[in-house]
Amino acid sequence: MRDEVLTHARLSVDSRGVAELTISGAKSINILGTPQIVELTRLLTTLRDEPALRVLVLRGSGDKAFIGGADIHEMSTLGPATAQQFITRLKDLCDAVRAVPVPVIARMAGWCLGAGLEVAAACDLRIASSDARLGMPEVRVGIPSVIHAALLPRLIGQSAAAWLLLTGEAIDAATAHAWGLVHRVVERAQLDEAVARCGADLATLGPAVLRQQKAMLRAWETLPLDDAIAASVREFGRAFATGEPQRYMQAFKDRPR
Repeated sequence: MRDEVLTHARLSVDSRGVAELTISGAKSINILGTPQIVELTRLLTTLRDEPALRVLVLRGSGDKAFIGGADIHEMSTLGPATAQQFITRLKDLCDAVRAVPVPVIARMAGWCLGAGLEVAAACDLRIASSDARLGMPEVRVGIPSVIHAALLPRLIGQSAAAWLLLTGEAIDAATAHAWGLVHRVVERAQLDEAVARCGADLATLGPAVLRQQKAMLRAWETLPLDDAIAASVREFGRAFATGEPQRYMQAFKDRPR
């Protein structure tokens, strides 16, 4: 068990290796300014080296928002150079989410806007409450959607991504699910149960194979198809050096019929 309370984050890791990282001290809708971004990035970076980690749940405090966006009050004071510094820190945060070697689940209640949707897109699995609202409103405040907004065409296709990015309109959870932007939608009262069940299910799987599969998913994003297939043949062989196939296949063979 591990519990860590910082200024802008709370981290708990249970005996199964399921971690929950909660954004805190970031206003009522979990707004990301430089202090929050830096602290979360540092904490996520340390989690990469936790050998017992099996699953990470990323969430905001309360149910008003997953992340309501980046801090407009801070951004309104930026110039060209400081704007690049700010967005680079935000890029580093999203990169840190993607670099966690185990599955990362976004628990998405309420608003998920701008930087929040970029962080959610960097997660592996997204579970939303039925009253969630998702959007990329940057064009409405004079800035383009950048960094991990580049993942959106891959996730939902060019047409849907264009609608989100060019109109700045928010969509409801049902639309987000239909577009493939979230994996599951449940009533808010069932959100914690759905997230916990997903994390618990993942924690029963072999830790080596989960890390291996996530690494392959990341590699497939950039590898040509033939190279991805060839690499996967090698990875299949590597799996049998971990002992997990032998253990899990034997359990399958031994189950009552």
